[in-house]
Amino acid sequence: MLPLPGDFEWTQLDMDKEEDQTQIFHLLREHYVEDSEGIFRFDYPVEFLKWTLCTPNYKKEWHIGVRGKEGKKKLVGFISGTPVKMVINGKVIEMAEVNFLCVHRKLRSKKLAPILIKEITRRVNLCNVWQAYYTSGSVFPLPFSAAPYFHRSLNPKKLVEVGFSSLPAKTPMARFMKIHKLPEEPSIVGMRPMEKKDVPKVHKLLNDYLQKFALHIQFSQEEIGHFLLPREWVIESFVVEEGGKITDFVSFYCLPSSVLKHETHKILNVAYSYYNVPGKYQMVDLMRDALIIAKNKGYDVFNALNIQENEPIMDELKFGVGDGNLHYYLYNWRVKMLPPKDCGMVLV
Repeated sequence: MLPLPGDFEWTQLDMDKEEDQTQIFHLLREHYVEDSEGIFRFDYPVEFLKWTLCTPNYKKEWHIGVRGKEGKKKLVGFISGTPVKMVINGKVIEMAEVNFLCVHRKLRSKKLAPILIKEITRRVNLCNVWQAYYTSGSVFPLPFSAAPYFHRSLNPKKLVEVGFSSLPAKTPMARFMKIHKLPEEPSIVGMRPMEKKDVPKVHKLLNDYLQKFALHIQFSQEEIGHFLLPREWVIESFVVEEGGKITDFVSFYCLPSSVLKHETHKILNVAYSYYNVPGKYQMVDLMRDALIIAKNKGYDVFNALNIQENEPIMDELKFGVGDGNLHYYLYNWRVKMLPPKDCGMVLV
């Protein structure tokens, strides 16, 4: 292992242990990504972390932490990697998906982040994996793509109250709510929650669809079951079935945000568009029903990147563009700059 400053030591986190789960949860909750105004912060629940970190064939040694040596040996840094099969312009490459780089905000002058990055690189290389990908809201040399987030209000009144949205000039709240009102029930006949029996069909449907994008993940059947079978307040997935055939698929995951500066509202329930496959129905119809389902389940806002085939439907469904971009990076692999519509993978 790489040397650390004298006050710190390496630790391997075990997501099967409740103590380690809790420590990762608290580190990310208190010190991970927040908006530029300090109003909202990602609030990754333990069940969400287990879903995204404990993938099929995950490697425990790729869940790396840094602790203080003295006292309670508090967790002060974390980084994770998960193995994926990435397809870039038709070539299949074994990669690490690197995520959750986080250092305690009071220790960021200690330069722990670059050491964590070097250590995850070293451990990934020991498994004969030499490429990786990651995303960031910040710009480093050199992203191969960048995609803005779009936001669709589901609970406009709450979003205005917490400062996520603002009322347009001369627009009363009642009119603002009416503008964003959705139908009460989904419209697509035959749409239902995904079940275990659907895994083989969804596996083929999604992998076939993703081949149209220059860059995407090649999922195993086991990974489809892991990532897409519904888990309450983690992942919601729906299929459209007709005559025993699955023709369409739509999904979104749940990542709440803590509301840091409001007396009443403490959590924002946020849905994020995940993987969608249009078939019999158009993407706009699938996404509209996803919005209705999310609204009925109690989500406050629905977010989507303009990757894949999302951008053309944003205006029609009353999504508004956000103020930041998500930048995509590859480590040890070169690719020409890609427009978001050519990016087929979603990193949570």
